[in-house]
This record gives sequence, structure tokens and C-alpha cells, in this order.
Amino acid sequence: MKTNFYVFTLLFFSIILVGYSQTATIKGIILNENNTPIVNVNIKTDTKGTVTNLNGFYILEIPANQDVTIEFSHLSYKKIVSVFNLKNGEDYEFNPVMSTSIEQIAAVIVTNKRQRDIEGIITLKPETIRKIPGANAGVENLLLTLPGVSNNNELSTQYSVRGGNYDENLVYVNDIEVYRPFLVRSGQQEGLSFVNTDMVQNVDFSAGGFQAKYGDKLSSVLDITYKNPYQFEANADLSLLGGSLSVENISKDSKFSGIVGLRYRDNSLLVKAKETETNFKPSFADAQAYFTYKFTSKFHLSFLGNASINKYNYQPQTRQTNFGTLADPMALLVFYEGQEKDRYQTYFGAFKGTYFANDDLTLKLIASRYHTTEEEHFDILAQYRLGEVNTNIGEENLGEVEFSRGIGGQLNHGRNDLDALITNIEHKGDFKIADNRIEWALKYTNEDIRDRLVEWEIIDSAGFSIRPPKTIPANEQPYVPYSGPLVPFTNVRATNYTQINRVQAYAQWSKRATMGTSDVWYNAGVRVHNWTVNGDNISSSNQTVFSPRAQFAIKPYWEKDMLFRIAAGVYYQPPFYRELRDSDGVVQPHVKAQQSFHVVLGNDYSFKMWERPFKLTSEAYYKNLSDVNPYTLENVRIRYAANNNAKAYAYGLDMRLNGEFVPGTESWFSFGYLKTEDNIDNKGYISRPTDQRLKFAALFQDYVPNVPNMKLYLNLVYNTGLPGGSPSYADPYDYQNRLPSYKRADLGLQFVLVDDKKQFESGWKKPFKELSFGFEIYNIFDVQNSITNTWVRDVYTKRQYAIPNYLTPRVFNVRTTMKF
Repeated sequence: MKTNFYVFTLLFFSIILVGYSQTATIKGIILNENNTPIVNVNIKTDTKGTVTNLNGFYILEIPANQDVTIEFSHLSYKKIVSVFNLKNGEDYEFNPVMSTSIEQIAAVIVTNKRQRDIEGIITLKPETIRKIPGANAGVENLLLTLPGVSNNNELSTQYSVRGGNYDENLVYVNDIEVYRPFLVRSGQQEGLSFVNTDMVQNVDFSAGGFQAKYGDKLSSVLDITYKNPYQFEANADLSLLGGSLSVENISKDSKFSGIVGLRYRDNSLLVKAKETETNFKPSFADAQAYFTYKFTSKFHLSFLGNASINKYNYQPQTRQTNFGTLADPMALLVFYEGQEKDRYQTYFGAFKGTYFANDDLTLKLIASRYHTTEEEHFDILAQYRLGEVNTNIGEENLGEVEFSRGIGGQLNHGRNDLDALITNIEHKGDFKIADNRIEWALKYTNEDIRDRLVEWEIIDSAGFSIRPPKTIPANEQPYVPYSGPLVPFTNVRATNYTQINRVQAYAQWSKRATMGTSDVWYNAGVRVHNWTVNGDNISSSNQTVFSPRAQFAIKPYWEKDMLFRIAAGVYYQPPFYRELRDSDGVVQPHVKAQQSFHVVLGNDYSFKMWERPFKLTSEAYYKNLSDVNPYTLENVRIRYAANNNAKAYAYGLDMRLNGEFVPGTESWFSFGYLKTEDNIDNKGYISRPTDQRLKFAALFQDYVPNVPNMKLYLNLVYNTGLPGGSPSYADPYDYQNRLPSYKRADLGLQFVLVDDKKQFESGWKKPFKELSFGFEIYNIFDVQNSITNTWVRDVYTKRQYAIPNYLTPRVFNVRTTMKF
């Protein structure tokens, strides 16, 4: 196993940064005014050229993601000059008609944005992702401004979509599925997202109703495309939270290209602003590379590699949290001993070979391996006082605890270790026949996981060891002494050696056509997924599911630019390792795939306001879920019951208005309504842990008046409170409460010294293509958002108080970005 990673590491750090340019293909037939093919038409760019054959046909490869001027000329006809801007790997058909009398000049900017709209996919611009402020800036930060996407923890890059949990979202980078660490319990331990925004070329996101070509998850798809460079470029981003550096280049023979990105992050600025005083020494760093070699015009080979080492050392000292009411103010004082040391090391490598057999057939072969070793070791003793606070203004001990209602201690111990190796090999195909497109794939996955889970907690209240909840006979301490043996309040111990083998396949068909005067698009496909669970001391299990899906879109020939679409399908989520492990840490191999029947109705209305383009997108959705695997959610850790003993539903409405509210910049406003409930063991429907009823968000970009070089970026999010905050052992049917609403506003101000409109031929600014300085304010209004509660007993009344654990307060950051 180690040898494989030595090879990946060697490739990662030793390959020289050179490569071929990203390319697209333009082709077609050139006709005259009588619709007769023209022979020997010269087609040329600045660097390449070709001529039409006897049938008037031509094909020309051009650089992608840049304006390329193509000239079509012939001695007997007036020339045509057109400008194209195509995506990497895109095939575009252009059939011009040459005239004998009129010279034609046109600018043709071709993208596949309309195709994304038809499929119900949102496309996000990389430039916007890199500029928008946030405590955890990046792709996931921008996703949270979209309707239907929620996360009440700014330190986490995880997100829930339309009532699903964090494990129900697919993430792809260049057709390759990527994974997250398993053991992370809180947002501040996560460090870096896998996606390096400096390397991103394109971001597509679907919140549901996606095609069969995407994998078996219940909620969403995030499809990332990394760059294939066509020139040398370097980007740097520095702030008080860390920094990033990326370098991309192309070889002289245009056969070998690559981009390398390095990142480092330190959350101390955010964590040290919280109520708990700590010695906090985090170290989150990663290196990524994407290389492509063009052996011939028909065969391309690419490599995607990632090495991430995250260390989290946490030594809490003291904490004071004030809560209660004006009439009954209270405070929790905590003094800590001990520390937590976590270490997450992940290595990922993937090769992808792409063979362009002809203009209509593309074949791919992808092999990847993901290896993670994770350690969570902690011993933390917390000694607390729960008491009444002095509120007499003018006294020296104002704000201090005068009378203690509860005194006790809590000892948490953990020795969690996990080693997971995931290997994939996949074949994909894409074949076009006239207006039809057929796509297929076959994939094999092996998951080899070795896991040791040891966690226990001891709670002491006024000298009495608190026994586990739901003790039989009932626990009457401290009034009635208990003579039985001392046991921990919670105690989880398990060792698992588990292997999961998966075979997945899909086939789908899509077609563009017309229906009367309307343009229509069809898509239908099916996925099949078979998996086998084996392991030490567990019985083997084998299961298979089929997942049919379909989409239909229509664009009527109306005066108003309207697009309607409907998507429906049966979506399965075969259990991953974490879904097989129950609350006691034991693997249950016979857990079935969760199933969801999903219907989405969507509409896009494009219009102009203030002579600028705008679009209103609306989607209504309904999910009917069966064989649901119930879970509890604490911070970002999910613990499953590993039992398909529930059913659920989710429905809602998402709306998003985006456009140029300020000329030259894109902004949007989002609204979402969601209701999701589950029924466990037929006890009745109650809110699921992700029942986020209302969501408002806005992303706004502007220029500061009278200072045109000063740009403003504003990120606003409001989410109504989630069900939660209850003790981990509580029965949700006995305890239904909601955390307070989540309210957050982040502001960024950026002074631009150099950009594409302001270049310098001399002086110290000459080397820069872009250069800016600025500062950011996180949580402008200093809102106290809570993510969980700490539960403390009052020995006199036997009550338990819920003391909120607050997230980050207002924090200032300075930032500079540059491009060479």
C-alpha cells in the first residue's frame, strides 16, 4: 500500500510543469448561396489552418476558453471573419454560407450555458468564487448563497441540500469522484476543502433531479472542471487565515501542460475569537496537481493528484458563557485540563485516458485511488460551575457568578483511528448519432476500511458519578445513592475490518428536437448498483438496486424567453461505511440502500431590466423516501442507527433572481422553503435534523461611488433554526426543539491596482496581470449563532440547562491577491 503512495508522491512532486493547451474543435460544411458545397476554402487562425474537401467539409482544432478569430476565404467569395470562444473539449458545428458580394464579419461567442439551463444545472463563475468573502471561502461558501443549500456552521465546508444530510452530495473533479475524511467531528477540524479554487475552470451544480450519468446519492451533484492551461500564469492569495499559490504553464510543442496548487490555512484567527480560551495550533496544508499530455490529436492522458496533511492540536483553558434572561441571568464557567490531537492525512491520485475515436465517439478510462489515515486522540477534563450572575451595575464583581447552582466535572476520552483505501476503475463512453446522444459507463470500486473506535465520557455532578440515561432501575442521584458498579455516562468501543466491493453501470439517451414551434430536449437513463459487504466477524451481504431517471425540457416560441423542465426518477443511496456503522460503532452489513422518488418542476424566465440581462429561476420539488437510515447530527458529525426503520418526505420551493444589478457585475438573491419529516418505527412524523424551513441569501457585488477601483462584495445568509441541540442520547420523539435562526453577513472591500483593464508597461506594477489589496469583515453584525448545546445539571432541581456553543463572532481579516 505504501509503495503506491510513494509512486503518487513521486509523480506529484517530480513531474515538470509543462503540457498541451486546452483545445476545442470547430467543424462544418461551407456552402454558397445556392447551397452547393465550396471546395478549397481557406480556414485559418493566427497559428493554424486547413481547407475544405470535395464535399465542402472542414475540421479545425482551436485553443479553448479564449477568443479565437477564424477567417474563411476563397478567391471567388467574400471572406467571413468570426470570433469563437469554446470550452475545453467542446465540438461546435459552424456551417457558414459564403456570398459573392457581401463581406461578413461576426462575433460568435459559443458556450454550453443554455444546455446547462435545460438540464437544471447552475453554473458558477470561478472569478466570483475567488472574490466572495467568507470564513471558509471557496466553492462551498458560494453554494450556500443558492436556494436549497444550507449550512449553519461557517467553519465547515459541508452542506445539506433540500433536506438531505452532508453524506448525500456527490463531488466530481474532471469526471473523478472525490471523498471527504471520515472522522471529522467539528467544522474547525476540517481545514481545507478538496477543491482548490485557484485551479478551477468551471463549476456546475445540481440540487436534484440529475441525470443517470451522475452517481448514487440522494441530494446533489457538484461537478468541477480544473484548468488545462494555454499560457504561463501564476496566482497568489495571502491573508491572515493562510495563503495559496498556483502555477500553470504550457510546453513549446503544445503537448504537455499542467497546473500545480499549494495551500496553507490556519483557523487561529477565528477560533481564538470564540468564548473558549485555548492554545490552538492547527496546520492545514495540501498540494494538488493536474497534468495532461496529448500523445496525438485522438488520445489524451491526464493525471490528478492531491496530498493533504491536516494537524489539529487543541488545548482549551477556560470558558464563560452567559445565558438566561434579564430576570434570571446565568453563566457557565468551565476550567479545562488536557488536550486534543487530531491528524488527518489523505492522498489521492487518478489517471484518465481520453480517446477521440472520431467526431461522434469519445471513450474514457479512469483509474483512481484514495487513501486516508485519520487519528482523533483526546483527553479533556472540564470542571464547571453553573450559577447566577451579578447584574448590579457599579459593583466590582459585575458579571461574575455569585451563587452556584451546579458544580461538577466531565472527562472525555477518545482514541479513534481509521485507515481507508478506496480504489476505482471506470470506463465511460459518449456516442452521437444525428440529434441523439448515448452515454454509458461501467465502474468497479473496492473499499478497504480498518477502523478502531474508542470513546467514553464520565460526568460528575456535586460528587456523584452520573450513570447513563435510561438506566434501569431509574437513576435518583444524588437523593438516593446508587450501590451498583460505576460505569461511564457514554461508552462506545468497536474494532471493524470491512471490505465493500461495488459494481456500477449506467446508460442514458438524450435528444434535441422540435415540437411544433417549440424546442424540446429529452433525456432518459438507468443506473444499476451492486455491492457486497464483507468483514471480520460479520456475515456477508450482497444487494442490487436499479435507478431509472428522466428529464424533459421545452422552450416555447414565445415573446417572453421562458424555459420549462421536469425531472423525475428513483434515486438510491447504497450505504457507505459510515452508514453501516451503528451508534455503538458496530458494522451492520445488511443495511439497505435508502430510496427516494424525486420530482422536480422548473422554470427559467430570462428578461431585461434597466437594459441589462436578468434571470428568475424557480424550482418546486417533492421527495418520497423509504428505507431511511435515521441519524443524529452533532456539529458536523453524523451517527447512523444503521437500520432502515424509517420513511420520510421532503418538499419545497427554491427561487433565485440573478443578473447585473450593477453594470458589469453579477449578483443574486435566493429564497428557499423546505419541509422535511421522517417517521421512525411508525411513531409518527417529526422534523428531520435538516428541516431548514426558510432560507434567504444574497450575493452582491458593487463599486464604491467616486472610487471606481474599490470593489465591494457582500455575502448574506439567513436560515431559520434547525431541529437539534438536544442531548446525544435523547429520543427525538421526546425532545423536539429548534436552535436559534442562523444570521450572517460577510463583507469584503478590495482596492484594485492592476486588472485586465488597467495594465502598466513600466514600473513595479509591470509584472502583474492583477493586483489588489483589501480587508474583510466576517459576521459584520456580531450575531451569536449557536451550533450545539452543552448540557449541565442543576443538583438542586435536577434540571438540565442547555448552554449554547456559539460560533465565530465578528472577525477582521486583510487579504491581497495577485496574478502574474
